[in-house]
Amino acid sequence: MPELFDRAKIWVEGGRGGDGCVSFRREKYVPRGGPDGGDGGDGGSVILEVDPQINTLLYFSKHIHFRAEKGQHGRGKNQRGKDGEDLIVKVPPGTEVYDAETGELLGDLVKPGQRLVVARGGKGGRGNAAFATPENQAPRKRERGKEGEKRWIRLELKLIADVGLVGFPNAGKSTLLSAISNARPKIASYPFTTLQPHLGTVERLNIKLTFADLPGIIEDAHKGKGLGLEFLRHIERTRMLLFVLDVTSDPAWDYNVLLQELRAYNPELLKRKRVIALNKIDLGEPPPVGFDVPTFPISAKEKKNLDPLLDHIFLTFKKEVMYGKEEENRKD
Repeated sequence: MPELFDRAKIWVEGGRGGDGCVSFRREKYVPRGGPDGGDGGDGGSVILEVDPQINTLLYFSKHIHFRAEKGQHGRGKNQRGKDGEDLIVKVPPGTEVYDAETGELLGDLVKPGQRLVVARGGKGGRGNAAFATPENQAPRKRERGKEGEKRWIRLELKLIADVGLVGFPNAGKSTLLSAISNARPKIASYPFTTLQPHLGTVERLNIKLTFADLPGIIEDAHKGKGLGLEFLRHIERTRMLLFVLDVTSDPAWDYNVLLQELRAYNPELLKRKRVIALNKIDLGEPPPVGFDVPTFPISAKEKKNLDPLLDHIFLTFKKEVMYGKEEENRKD
């Protein structure tokens, strides 16, 4: 099964600091000039930075080693070496960064422009001018530049989306996303067409929301079956869950299984707002059973009854925004 590009392991290495210089003043009529060896420059650091235009770790499938620039050596006449350039590595919002050896969480990169230093550059060494004392006015001592930090780190992407599309394989999630947004995920009439998450943006009622088409879930996904945890962890950052159920199957049973899988993985997920889209009404009638959340019969393929579903979703978020502003006004 093709690999999901939401995990990566990369090598990061800060630049080595430049060496300090041993040098003495050489001027006419100054036979014994003092020490003037400059310090070495600091090495550059490797820095991860959030770029909202990226939504996958695909780049790191072919780019694994990242080394920042070395600091330059010090020179005579007290000239300090130039610092090495920092290496800025772009990552998508929602990237968690771990030390690959210890498993320590180094940072959670969420906001656009947010940065995290993952390998600091080495300090530049001092030149001999720094070691001059009244007792030793002509020191020949200098320092070597320090090595930069180096290590393997692990990147894990948890998508940041307003609405996550949840459902069994072949329920029509990708078709629905392509029908309501400009996203173009792969669509076919067989399970597991979606092997990595896709994002689509929808604007309505002066609000812009991001929808995530997530790989299909199956029973025992929380145990790693199917795409398992590769799918479930992407739900953790979504604010609303849109369950896409196939009316030609058994939507009531499907819904209960999906809830069980979410509960087994993380009970907190069931506290998210939920809405159900009973899809494929062009092929069958919606079941007479009732659900515990707002439910909308639709046909994603024929783009039928999509407006009521979208209106409900966007009105829910608009009320959240209005309520948030009211709370801020009360505090003020």
